Amino acid sequence: MKTPVYLDYSATTPCDPRVVQRMLPFFTEQFGNAASRSHAFGWTAEAAVEEARGQVANLLHAHPKEILWTSGSTEANNLAIKGVAQMYRQKGNHLITAVTEHKAVLDPMKYLETQGFEVTFLPVDRQGHVDLDQLAAAITERTILVSLMAANNEVGTLHPLAEIGALCKQKGTLFHTDATQAAGKIELDVEAQHIDLLSLSAHKMYGPKGVGCLYVRRKNPRVRLTAQMDGGGHERGMRSGTLNVTGVVGMGEAARICSAEMATEVPKLRALRDRLEARIFAALPDAVRNGDQNARLPHLANVSFPYVEGESLIMGVKELAVSSGSACTSASLEPSYVLKSLGLGDELAHSSIRFSLGRFTTEAEVDFAADRVVAEVKRLREMSPLWEMVQEGVDLAQVKWTVH
Repeated sequence: MKTPVYLDYSATTPCDPRVVQRMLPFFTEQFGNAASRSHAFGWTAEAAVEEARGQVANLLHAHPKEILWTSGSTEANNLAIKGVAQMYRQKGNHLITAVTEHKAVLDPMKYLETQGFEVTFLPVDRQGHVDLDQLAAAITERTILVSLMAANNEVGTLHPLAEIGALCKQKGTLFHTDATQAAGKIELDVEAQHIDLLSLSAHKMYGPKGVGCLYVRRKNPRVRLTAQMDGGGHERGMRSGTLNVTGVVGMGEAARICSAEMATEVPKLRALRDRLEARIFAALPDAVRNGDQNARLPHLANVSFPYVEGESLIMGVKELAVSSGSACTSASLEPSYVLKSLGLGDELAHSSIRFSLGRFTTEAEVDFAADRVVAEVKRLREMSPLWEMVQEGVDLAQVKWTVH
């Protein structure tokens, strides 16, 4: 077994070797521009792009024409949210999202507030769920978009997409979901789940970085967007720019593999995740599982270790690649806003570690990781005066600290 052991698949995934093989010719031999309509190099590139469009559409039960290529989920989220806001401004100026969304949804929403739009940020319960009655009550005739993620990137909690989609359809508002973490892990069906817009990123599903897509519904209702990038009218006029053909081909192949192997891969991931948790909780019964224990991603475990600092713990387990707080904003020492929104205090939020397993994770790696974490938590607690007090039966919540 090689170290460090990679258990941060929710941050990014390695390219599947089959994806790399599929991409290789498009770097050197089939290097045409998909927009070059006058010769064979362009036709070959365009055919490959359209095949990939079909592969991604198949993963979502969508029509290939409903897939728009982007540089990733951040761009897809921006295009969906700002594009809808600008296109439907005559209809209304109200949007709804949740406090636990990824920054790539929250930040565009905050930007729109500066442009005169009103945004409702719904709270979540201890497990990370929005209250559907509260969502229904928040939708008015001025509401043009509801944006709620399929699966949370930090704790793995799944939103009930079909119920949210049905509610939005009934109320006559568009529904966007950031499904970045969910692709290949849970069933995504834009028809059954009444989804109007959906964002994906290739690098979260064993494809290359720097490519993603936005699903845009074509009928019942036909969704229209104001482009956020102009110049050349590529991608049905909604996203101009020469396509990253190599990346697009890789994303298509990654989606094909996810479609073909999800049924066998998901139970394997869930078993590995459960094995990791069982080993940790057997040795550290006071550890806390964050998020919904049942309705969550199969490969992700977010665990808080009371009386231990998360950063110290990560520094102590250098043989493991895991994350504390949110990987996308981990330069800050603020405790994770997602965990705070779930009602965790600073101490528990600060002591949380996200383990995310993947296609290439082994049982040996899971056992090694659990044992290393347990040993390090125990070592750090031995050095902690707080832990000593807890062992003596002191309730830390009742302690009055004084500063000298």
